[in-house]
Amino acid sequence: MTSRVPVLLSSSSVFPERTAAAFQLAAALGYDGVEVMVWTDAVSQDAGALSGLSQHYGVPVLSVHAPCLLVTQRVWSPDPWERLRRSAELAETLEAPTVVVHPPFSWQRDYARNFAEGLDTIAGRFPGLRFAVENMYPVRMAGRQFVPYVPGWDPTETGYPAYTLDLSHCAASHTDSLEMADKMGAALAHVHLGDGTGEGRDEHLVPGRGTQPCAELLRSLAGRGFTGSVAVEVSTRGAKSRAVREDDLRAALDFARQHLSTPSPVDA
Repeated sequence: MTSRVPVLLSSSSVFPERTAAAFQLAAALGYDGVEVMVWTDAVSQDAGALSGLSQHYGVPVLSVHAPCLLVTQRVWSPDPWERLRRSAELAETLEAPTVVVHPPFSWQRDYARNFAEGLDTIAGRFPGLRFAVENMYPVRMAGRQFVPYVPGWDPTETGYPAYTLDLSHCAASHTDSLEMADKMGAALAHVHLGDGTGEGRDEHLVPGRGTQPCAELLRSLAGRGFTGSVAVEVSTRGAKSRAVREDDLRAALDFARQHLSTPSPVDA
């Protein structure tokens, strides 16, 4: 069986290299597409520049990650709704079907108060897109744990029409990704493929180098009726050279393709 699930390279996986490098590496390594992480790199915010890169390298943009990180709170606008709207416009222009979004931070009180309703409203304005809310994790600092998201780090406890399952975040929250996928059910729209050891921090290891059931999760997707894409989201910031970064991204792609094309026996 040959997998039909597209495997994307998240532009965050090439950091500290910039967005353009993600297209170059995706093409060189044979990824099916790119997930653009919108951040402070101007290219990541520019539909024209991204379209040019996509055409030049022959690699489509198949998902857009809205600027939800702490370091991107001023990208485009301090208003989180405006950032989400601009992300949707970017995805629509690039014909990317998925927008990845995080739950609100606890200090974004107005945004958090109306998040579910506002998400429905903006989804109604962009009917061709799926706004996939991502599972997060508690933060541990100075021996203490707190949850910086409202109403929590697990979006299934609120319930949304679409979800992104992040396996590294599962490790950081001491959650089994297969169980999280079960909770997401038919609303599972997108996967961030990484790994972690469960040490309580977000590691984004190459899949297979941590303790999450990455292979089992990928093999289970066919039986779940999954119609989305899998984006490799791993950290290569510690890579000593471009060659080492390429090796890690090639290993992640090979892992994904191997297990996506080998469904679980009950799914075959």
